[in-house]
Amino acid sequence: MQADAPIGVFDSGVGGLTVLRTLIEKLPREHTIYLGDTARVPYGTRSGETVTRYALLCARHLAAHGIKLLVVACNTVSAHSLTALADALPIPVVGVIEPGAQAAAARTRGGAIAVLGTPATVASGAYQAALRRLAPLSSVVARACPLFVPLAEEGWIDGEIPRLVAERYLSDLRRAADTVLLGCTHYPLLARVIAEVMGPQVALVDSAEATVQAVAALLEARSLLRTGSSAARHGTLCTDLPDRFRAVAERFLGRPLPSVELVDLGTFSHS
Repeated sequence: MQADAPIGVFDSGVGGLTVLRTLIEKLPREHTIYLGDTARVPYGTRSGETVTRYALLCARHLAAHGIKLLVVACNTVSAHSLTALADALPIPVVGVIEPGAQAAAARTRGGAIAVLGTPATVASGAYQAALRRLAPLSSVVARACPLFVPLAEEGWIDGEIPRLVAERYLSDLRRAADTVLLGCTHYPLLARVIAEVMGPQVALVDSAEATVQAVAALLEARSLLRTGSSAARHGTLCTDLPDRFRAVAERFLGRPLPSVELVDLGTFSHS
């Protein structure tokens, strides 16, 4: 395995681009290749078996590009499929749940930890289980905030509408929680509104930041950090509607995307 190989990142759609954005900011020398499975989004309404099948398609497609590490930038896949992916690939696999839970456990001062996520992630219990193990003295409150996803994708990340939605979801958590874990990759775009509603006494933990720290530590431990001086390359793939994907992706990344390649995962279904 070569240090010059890219890092692969995948998600069911655009949410994982918040992880990619942090990855590019924190590890600017690294090549990356991102895959959004827009043909099958959302994963959150599927069975665990179906999610794992889709995740293996994505992982094998990225592995065929010679990646040195796979980042699963999807909470649903991280909850259901990490073991299957790790067993199927000869490279390290990093999900978003364990790093996010570790960061939240480190930040809490003994109050409740509020986990904000999609209904599927909350129902999986994955964050709750990780936090019970990592912060056994803290209570955990999991709250599904499904409207945050369309707000983020439409670019409605500040102003009256997202604030009213955040108030509706979170106002009763203000007194109990001292830490809020953003357990969905869309939610960092709404971090400012969430922070305003929760108040300055509450720490916000972004699972994207924690995941990239885990990636950096793993690459360093395995001597796989890229040291080349040439500019890093960033490929972007999706499985449907590349023009729509690019428009939303540019909002999540905060920069223009020169191109998005449309790919078909079907040829990898029996790999």
